[in-house]
Amino acid sequence: MDYKLTVGLEIHAELNTRTKMFCDSMNDSDEKSPNVNICPICMGYPGTLPTINKAAVLSVLRLGTAVGGELADYSEFDRKNYFYPDIPKGYQISQYKHPLVKGGKLAGIALTRIHLEEDTAKSVHTKTGESHIDFNRAGVPLVELVTEPDIHDAKTAAKFAKEFQLLLTYLDITHANMEKGELRLEANISVSRSDLKNADSKVGPLGTKVEVKNLNSFRSVERAIKFEFERQAALLDKGESVIQETRGWDETAGVTVSQRLKEESHDYRYFPDPDLPKLFISEIPDFARTVLAKGLPELPWEKRERLLKLGITREHAEIYVTQPEWGSYFEEVAEILKEPRLIALASNYITSELKTRVNAMELTEVVRMIDAGGISSRGAKEILKALQTEGGTAQEIADKNNLLQISDREVVRKFVEDVIKENPKAPIQFLVGQVMKKSFNRANPEITRELLLEMLDS
Repeated sequence: MDYKLTVGLEIHAELNTRTKMFCDSMNDSDEKSPNVNICPICMGYPGTLPTINKAAVLSVLRLGTAVGGELADYSEFDRKNYFYPDIPKGYQISQYKHPLVKGGKLAGIALTRIHLEEDTAKSVHTKTGESHIDFNRAGVPLVELVTEPDIHDAKTAAKFAKEFQLLLTYLDITHANMEKGELRLEANISVSRSDLKNADSKVGPLGTKVEVKNLNSFRSVERAIKFEFERQAALLDKGESVIQETRGWDETAGVTVSQRLKEESHDYRYFPDPDLPKLFISEIPDFARTVLAKGLPELPWEKRERLLKLGITREHAEIYVTQPEWGSYFEEVAEILKEPRLIALASNYITSELKTRVNAMELTEVVRMIDAGGISSRGAKEILKALQTEGGTAQEIADKNNLLQISDREVVRKFVEDVIKENPKAPIQFLVGQVMKKSFNRANPEITRELLLEMLDS
């Protein structure tokens, strides 16, 4: 039976503000000692009064502007009530009915909302069976992005997550390091009959939603979605029902594992936080959309399109977008060369031959030498290798190692004549090789082939 996969993503990212969301404790993900960056507010002591971190709100509004979302004029924070050892107050301050951003689009996927909340503490489980709580992370500002259920394959989900991470780093509002837990992903996955008319009326055309947590890499996102699709499809094939639940991803076993029944929003008993003021965005000049838009950097998709206009491949453009240090280097080289033909040639060598960046002027010199026929492709590779390991100039290396190509037709003709005399019945490719051997790989291959064809036809 044919089934349709539907996925919506929820992605949390810790903002890189100097302090936490509602207090002055330091926001430092590099802190190794537990329970250092804490205070009575983020520890949930009675009688404390939280205050809103303006920089965190600004970061989320910048993100909303970048994705073309609707920025709220009125917003407020709510208490999301549930008990867990890493929730010091017994509730989490989040946003429910009035998020900072609604709508928008990223990588072709429609967004539902982007809101701001505080992170939880971190549970640490020892090998001896003990559990400890590190409150350094409690209260760290956390942005949550929720997509519409617009994703229908695992690769698209992973691609979206990568693009979101890239956008966050371009905006410089989070380091988005997944290994440190600064970026965390959850997938809401459902499977339904491809023929929507025959879908289970009890669960609607999208099927029963299962939330999968513990996705700490893009590879895990793909693997978990593929596994869950197969698991749910197998249940439906047998005439069984899919249970709405929260499942964890076991990276080692490559399976999802049931954790608990999925809570609904009413289970959290949301209500507006009485200790925090309401936000009227239009009353704060720094939050005006025109101001936010002017302050945005060049965004990843804008950079892609600009680089493609320089004549390079989409694959190369992606390298320069995702690795900004190489992108800056490429643009420095492109600015010197100017001509699309030479820029594309330079990009080929940057992406295939350079492990470390060499002086941009020297790379452009190598490219011009290739274009003028002064060196072969093989010679260019040797020069670039030497530039990376020894330094110096392209011309010095070419002279020292006899890498300058012979393009004088009369000089090459002498090599060709000798080779033909020695091998009168050999195929042309063999003759080309012999000319290169006699010239110590310095004869211009194109001129060699032209002269061979000319002399063999005469």
